[in-house]
Parts: sequence; C-alpha cells; structure tokens
Amino acid sequence: MVPISLEDYVKKHCKRNPDENPAQFKKALKQAVKAKKDGATCANCGQEIWALGSAVAFQGCFSCITGEADSSVDYEIDEVCWS
Repeated sequence: MVPISLEDYVKKHCKRNPDENPAQFKKALKQAVKAKKDGATCANCGQEIWALGSAVAFQGCFSCITGEADSSVDYEIDEVCWS
C-alpha cells in the first residue's frame, strides 16, 4: 500500500468525485480508520479491513472490495498502514 494522509486523500477523492461532500467523506474515512485501528475485519473473509476502501464500501479488505490481490500501488491512510 502507498501511504497517504487523510487530508490529502480527501482532497484527491473529492477532486475526482466532485459530487462528493468532503465533510461527509472525511467523516466516513475517519470512522473507517478508527474501525481498522480497533481491529475490524472484513465481513466477507475475516482479513484486516482496508480503511480507505471501507469508507465507501461496507467494511472489507482490499481483495474483497476490489477483486484484486496486489495492493502495492493503491493508497491507504498513512496512520494505519503499519498497524
């Protein structure tokens, strides 16, 4: 995963999704980060959740949300990358 700050990702996401409410997205992302820090697991497979993806989809891991195995070029919020 590529670490990115929460603030930087909110800006990036909202630039690409202009209909997104930045405050609501930031709140959802903070909740997903907290859930990951608290040990939340994927509802489908039981692996650690992907906080960034879980902000827009139900709590899930990278593979279950994207259908891909390689997350090496995808973002994750920096404060949970190595937790």
